[in-house]
Amino acid sequence: MLRTALRNVLAHKARLLMTVLAVMLGVAFVSGTLVFTNSVSGALQNSSAKGFGHVDVAIGPAYQEASGDTPGKVPELPGSVLDRSTGVPGAASAIGVVRGFTAIADKDGGLIGDGWSTQGGNYWGTDDPRYPLTEGRAPRGAGEILIDAKTAERTGYGVGDTVRLSVDGPVLTPKVTGVFRTDDGAVAAGGTLALFDTDTAQRLFGKPGTFDEIDVKARPGVTETALKAQLDKALPEGLYETHTGRQLADDQAEMIARSMSGMKQGLLVFAGIALFVGTFIIANTFTMLVAQRTRELALMRAVGASRGQVTRSVLIEAFVVGAVAAVAGLAAGVGIGAGLRSLVGSLGGNLPDGPLVVSPGTVAAALVVGVLVTMLAAWLPGRRAAKIPPVAAMNSVHATATTKSLVLRNTLGALFSAAGVAVVLAATTMKGSDGQAPMGLGAVLLIIGVFILTPLLSRPLIAAAAPLLRVFGIAGKLARQNSVRNPRRTAATASALMIGLTLITGMTVMAGSLQKSIDRMASSAIRADYVVSMANGNPLSPDVGEKLGRAEGVTALSPLRNSPSRIGGETEYLTGVDGATIGALTDLTVEEGDFTVTGTRIVVDGDTAERHGWRTGSALTVGYEDGKKQRLTVAGVYEGNDMIRGIMVDNATLTPHLSDPVDMQVMVKTADGTSGQAKEALEKALGSNPAIKIQDKKDISNEIAQMFTMMLNMLYGLLAMAVIVAVLGVINTLAMSVFERSQEIGMLRAIGLDRRAVKRMVRLESLVISLFGGVLGIGLGVFFGWAAGELMGTTLATYELVLPWGRMAVFLLLSAVVGVLAALWPARRAARLNTLLAIKAE
Repeated sequence: MLRTALRNVLAHKARLLMTVLAVMLGVAFVSGTLVFTNSVSGALQNSSAKGFGHVDVAIGPAYQEASGDTPGKVPELPGSVLDRSTGVPGAASAIGVVRGFTAIADKDGGLIGDGWSTQGGNYWGTDDPRYPLTEGRAPRGAGEILIDAKTAERTGYGVGDTVRLSVDGPVLTPKVTGVFRTDDGAVAAGGTLALFDTDTAQRLFGKPGTFDEIDVKARPGVTETALKAQLDKALPEGLYETHTGRQLADDQAEMIARSMSGMKQGLLVFAGIALFVGTFIIANTFTMLVAQRTRELALMRAVGASRGQVTRSVLIEAFVVGAVAAVAGLAAGVGIGAGLRSLVGSLGGNLPDGPLVVSPGTVAAALVVGVLVTMLAAWLPGRRAAKIPPVAAMNSVHATATTKSLVLRNTLGALFSAAGVAVVLAATTMKGSDGQAPMGLGAVLLIIGVFILTPLLSRPLIAAAAPLLRVFGIAGKLARQNSVRNPRRTAATASALMIGLTLITGMTVMAGSLQKSIDRMASSAIRADYVVSMANGNPLSPDVGEKLGRAEGVTALSPLRNSPSRIGGETEYLTGVDGATIGALTDLTVEEGDFTVTGTRIVVDGDTAERHGWRTGSALTVGYEDGKKQRLTVAGVYEGNDMIRGIMVDNATLTPHLSDPVDMQVMVKTADGTSGQAKEALEKALGSNPAIKIQDKKDISNEIAQMFTMMLNMLYGLLAMAVIVAVLGVINTLAMSVFERSQEIGMLRAIGLDRRAVKRMVRLESLVISLFGGVLGIGLGVFFGWAAGELMGTTLATYELVLPWGRMAVFLLLSAVVGVLAALWPARRAARLNTLLAIKAE
């Protein structure tokens, strides 16, 4: 049986080519994902580990939990802790570390790097071992900085140049006194690092006389663990925590692995979709191969082969095909992993240098996935072939499905579909995350049900295309009959395309609807002409609001200032606003009371009020950040949304209780509304700072739309693999169908059907099958998009369903294009069949 199986693989290698390609693409996606994520993770971990080489023990403040009316806070790390650390017997030296956001502008005035990776810090003394200087000297005073070598190389800045930068809003113009090397992972990934002298860094980052961390180096012969024990004994208990350098490196490596696992899982999901689509091709291929060899298998049964041996022979063929495809997919996956690294680099997402990691796990996963998927998909056709009695098989090349099997299939499909629809509809009545799992389950059940019912659905849907096919005469009529001749084969071919289009359409519906809801939210919640914030979301200095207040044309503004508090034993965040102007800058629906924010009168959103049982006139005691308490009164309740919600307090009431007042954003209204002149005046007032965003409502919506569009395009690109596999399935089915119908095509040619008509017949058959899959996919996608929108609407009040008719028409057109392209080779092959040889074929 083994020799027979291998001989069959070699005899049908051309017909198995598309199956090999489909499995190879899926395996390449899986192995490419693993190679890419493992390589990036390894490079980041190596870079991170180098950064901890100078640390034996790190001291940091321990977070103080909230208790009673006192909010939780992080205590300061004063210079006295540094002095106490250096006095420990096992300590050779200690360095006080200060960190903060620092945005550097390039020579054209643009922000360098992404906001999250543009960092600043302190240079310790005149010779900091963390940052060896390559040229220049240490900074002295507020007007001098150091920059990292990679930033100097990218921007062309050097010693003596003046740079423009910002830490919290106002523009600074220090001079570069030196350039240093660093193993910092953010810098290696395309970020920047600017260093000030310690006093300047503490002042700029709002930490005068304190540190974010203290790094202690051990004396020779003293282990990290021993030094940690000495420091724990010397420091006050409960206020500070210590970690060894090894522990920090391990924690950082674990964090990197966790952050990469999300990307890995996301990519593997799409690889799984491609492989799932590929199973339809494999099952179709082996079903048709088995059908063509029915007499051969029957003869084997007649001469003594058991059912198990026949099934095993088919599985051996599948094993060989899967193994070949897996090896080829692994090789292609290594190339994909390397290509993804280059692509990310070319798009500006610089990654640390490191080797390409092809782990044993990646190799094993590629081989197991390729072989397992192929054998599972081929098992059912092999089992079905083994069940046919030898005598019946010898009398009929094609064993037709029994009425009982069709009734069972349709009943099962109807039950799955009904259950799926019921669960999805039930999930739409739930709130937020509670409905996600049921909706996912319902979607899976419905897709399975529709797949099972596809043979039944194919007849009426393809029959609906009959009037259009009649335009093409006899070729159109034959194409329609061929499409419904074997409903199971048509269903399996169309289902591959259906799955890809279901996901694409569903995501498009959700993205368009979300964008519309965000547009409505921005226009309905904000009356301000502009919202000013830092480019990376960091807090703004109060100076920004003061400078904007003096800008030409500004008629009203309000800084938005956040602070934790304790109310009724719970932590609640207060939003400080300008009580005199906030009403003119927002357009929030007041559910009860009035929108008065002044003195001890506050307003709260409906959800917060409901959670605490507050109404207009309710009194509450708030515990501020500084530990002081105050009695506040609810003046009104408003309808919150994802842009504005929470407890609003007048800044005049809140700010005296804050140790370091900062603003998350500033709302601004101008005399001329939104105009180029008004925006230019605001930019000029802030010194044309590249680290600050000045956005109107349209800019806010466009920024969010850009994120949606980028995400949607990425998902389109990932799902393109599934569509490509589906195209291979259509080609494979048509090519094998042409071979199977060689005698029939020969007879048609003999009675007068010319080559052009044969080509047209095959193309129309492919077009009908592809459009059938497209219609099912778009229909399911719209249903899932609507259902997901209903679920999101429970937490997003402005949600509104938007059907992207234009894009759906494009998707349907692409289905037609897929059908036409997939038929090119099979149609040409059918037209070139020799008439006499085809008639004699069995």
